[in-house]
Amino acid sequence: MKFLIIISAAVCFVAAQDFDCPDKNGFYGDPYQCDLYYKCTKGKAETRLCPDGLVFADENPNKELCDIPSNVDCGDRKELQEPKPSKGCPRQNGYFRHPDPQACDKFYFCSDGVPNEHPCPPGLFFDEETSNCDWKDSVPRQCDKVTKDVLDDGFTCPDGEVQGPNGRALPHPTFPHPEDCQKFYICRNGVQPQKGSCPSGKVYNEDTFMCDDAEKVSGCENYFEGQSQDKNKLPKKA
Repeated sequence: MKFLIIISAAVCFVAAQDFDCPDKNGFYGDPYQCDLYYKCTKGKAETRLCPDGLVFADENPNKELCDIPSNVDCGDRKELQEPKPSKGCPRQNGYFRHPDPQACDKFYFCSDGVPNEHPCPPGLFFDEETSNCDWKDSVPRQCDKVTKDVLDDGFTCPDGEVQGPNGRALPHPTFPHPEDCQKFYICRNGVQPQKGSCPSGKVYNEDTFMCDDAEKVSGCENYFEGQSQDKNKLPKKA
């Protein structure tokens, strides 16, 4: 790794010597490499390199900006620095398709080599060309069976939209736990399941999609009886 860094620095040094700065001070892109650019001061070039995965936006010489490739028109600047991959990240920074070929509705956001999994909104697939989620028909990917996330207790987010009390689709619908009145499930963006729990003294009301008083929820009226004697043993649904 140290050897690669030394070689890269030497190449950049030579490039800086050969780059002709314009009369105006500012930041200018390399004519061949999209993530390489120069800070020009009084005709002298100082070599700079975007973080791995980002490229230099050369529209305005007064701004020093590295951005994701889908936001920058590199034109003839086709070359890039050698990638520095890590687990889940082809490059250190950027948006990338999920390694599971059937997980078209998920993607990884990588920051400094650390991957973070994110779901697309329901009905959308991740498009690596634009780094956005788009309608399935607009994304050139084949997913015969989209992989669903499953919690350790077997819960998965059901298909289809969930209508709230006002008749509108809930962006992050919730669902009751089958046995425990105080617990529930959250489906982030309708597809990513998470566990949830109501605060002390409240139970989940599946009619309002909110936590409520136990006496207002059928089957949970006696949920908190006896808890003062045994707080670690919560009663389940009647």
